[in-house]
Amino acid sequence: MNFLLETLQVLFMLLVYSLETFVRFFIPARRKSVSGEIVLLTGAGSGIGRLMALEFARLDARLVLWDINEDGNKQTARMIKEQHGARAYTYTCDCSDREEVYRVANQVKREVGDVTILINNAGIVTGKKFMESPDALIEKSMEMYKAFLPAMIAGNHGHLVSIASSAGLIGVNGLADYCASKFAAVGFAESMALELLAMGCDGVKTTIVCPFFINTGMFEGANTKFPRLMPILDPEYACRKIVDAVRREQVYLYMPRSVYIIIALKKYVMLDLRV
Repeated sequence: MNFLLETLQVLFMLLVYSLETFVRFFIPARRKSVSGEIVLLTGAGSGIGRLMALEFARLDARLVLWDINEDGNKQTARMIKEQHGARAYTYTCDCSDREEVYRVANQVKREVGDVTILINNAGIVTGKKFMESPDALIEKSMEMYKAFLPAMIAGNHGHLVSIASSAGLIGVNGLADYCASKFAAVGFAESMALELLAMGCDGVKTTIVCPFFINTGMFEGANTKFPRLMPILDPEYACRKIVDAVRREQVYLYMPRSVYIIIALKKYVMLDLRV
């Protein structure tokens, strides 16, 4: 009997969420305010991280900038000061070093407060075959959230944002280490969302961002065989879409839209192979 009731409940919730998704396609969710929120950005010293920092500063958020590149991080803080008249707190941190992450996280809590929006953007690409990739660089691709979760859970308020990649959905030749880290990031973010939901912690949101290549220094020289279907993304466009997804509390953001179709086709092909 319990199995039957649980099955009916799953089917009912599937119907509800499907209807909600259909309605949201025509009537998007209202954007939440991030004014006064403490936003921590990893990889804030350049590229998309810097652009997101500037956009959140424009929206009156309090910025905490992490990067292993101290000079780039300070430059981002200066740009925030010049363009928006706001102060950004800068911290030099190697996000692949667990002990350093916890040490700097405690420093942020003392000096700024509890982080309410965590945007994990730091990453690295070797551009080498798997057997040629140094172990140290593979480890640097992994990401951490654990240091900031307790405060979010305690207050039932926060937002975890994982800047993953379409390479976290489909394997890419020559990017085995990068794909591994991004597949892990997507899986972790999905399981974390379910864990928070099971805990009744519905005030802590998650957003998983899976873009195609963004035209930043990380993917310099990258090209696409089908530029109309899978274009190299403009950094400013990607930044606006990510910040908007966070404000709409959107769980998944794939860029460009064609990625949604490709993922659906991949699932269909895999299902067909199993049959």
